[in-house]
Amino acid sequence: MSKNIRVERKSGNALIEFIPELARLRIEVFRDFPYLYDGTIEYEQKYLQTYIDHPDSVIVLAFDNDDNSIVGASTAIPMRDETAELQNPFLENGYDIDKVFYCSESVLNKAYRGYGLGVRFFEEREAHAAELGGFRHITFCCVERPADHPRRPADYVPLDKFWNKRGYFKHPELTTSYIWKDLDDTEETAKPMTFWLKHDI
Repeated sequence: MSKNIRVERKSGNALIEFIPELARLRIEVFRDFPYLYDGTIEYEQKYLQTYIDHPDSVIVLAFDNDDNSIVGASTAIPMRDETAELQNPFLENGYDIDKVFYCSESVLNKAYRGYGLGVRFFEEREAHAAELGGFRHITFCCVERPADHPRRPADYVPLDKFWNKRGYFKHPELTTSYIWKDLDDTEETAKPMTFWLKHDI
């Protein structure tokens, strides 16, 4: 890395001081395609409270050492501590959710992309799952957008190859949906989400 960055893992109450900055970063990054998320600080702070309440969760934080600002973050939590919307596709397909570890999302300031932090986020979350022990599968889900979506950038490249290289593969039989308000929309709508899995971790 040519930038002066450090990466730390935080869990439980150690996260409290970082929640406001994390909420702002999530709103900023998730405005971009494919999420197009029109979020609020209040919702984000409530969402992030989950990671404070569950001590087995983790948030991997990337800091710029020059000003100690948070420039990236990646979240993860055992599936047993997640919502029914995430658990049900696994239960319906015969998975033991006690053996599934869920990587929620990664957000990274645009100026800090290309320095290996995407790989580092996966490594740190997988290391956290290994330290907790007892997991056989690690997963995340991604929103599905049509190829002709009007806000799809001409130079947009899906991350499929990057995820495959990390050992994750798409499982079309595992789907759910999440509700949020897109940019330019007046109300919330359900978005289809598909899970990617890495087995035998």
